[in-house]
Amino acid sequence: MCVKKEGAHFDTPSSSSLADKYSILTAEDGIEALNKLKENEVTLIVSDWMMPRMDGVEFCKAIRTNQATSHIPFILLTAKTDTNSKIEGMDCGADAYIEKPFSMQYLEACIKNLVDLRNLLRQKFSKMPLVPLNSIANNSMDDKFLTRMNEIIEENFSNPELSVDFLAEKLCISRSGLFAKIKTLANITPNELIQVVRLKKAAILLAENKY
Repeated sequence: MCVKKEGAHFDTPSSSSLADKYSILTAEDGIEALNKLKENEVTLIVSDWMMPRMDGVEFCKAIRTNQATSHIPFILLTAKTDTNSKIEGMDCGADAYIEKPFSMQYLEACIKNLVDLRNLLRQKFSKMPLVPLNSIANNSMDDKFLTRMNEIIEENFSNPELSVDFLAEKLCISRSGLFAKIKTLANITPNELIQVVRLKKAAILLAENKY
């Protein structure tokens, strides 16, 4: 189940009970979900552990190792209660591990907390755009991605070819994927982000009397 920004499809009791607050996309397994993520921008993912073809742990690993989706909060639902399973669930990159049976109120609270946290990080950057870019990352993959993106922009500070296409190519991500990721993380467009990093670099050079 994916909490989506626009559009909705409901075919399970758990997703329909959230319909008043969120738009939902559903999938039968991790492979179907990954295909839907290629065409839809989602805010959060809720996944069962036990699924055909690709289970929840493998699905979460696929999300976390893909630059275009690594920023999406992930909740893993499972009937596994042993310690090793809990460790495996968190090691795959899940933000929350919820054991069955669970109350819908608890699941809704977890969803709200993760969405609110992402919004707070976005607000932090919009209010203080000069903070380090990787300060808005919520996992190691996004930290590396944002750090590398900042390095590319600074290294090409005076390069007239620096653009969204140039940045996407260097980061090995599609143009649309870059737009979606930066909009979600920072609530600005990649073009605006390039300008912010350029301004930060110019301010540093001015302070050092090098520009």
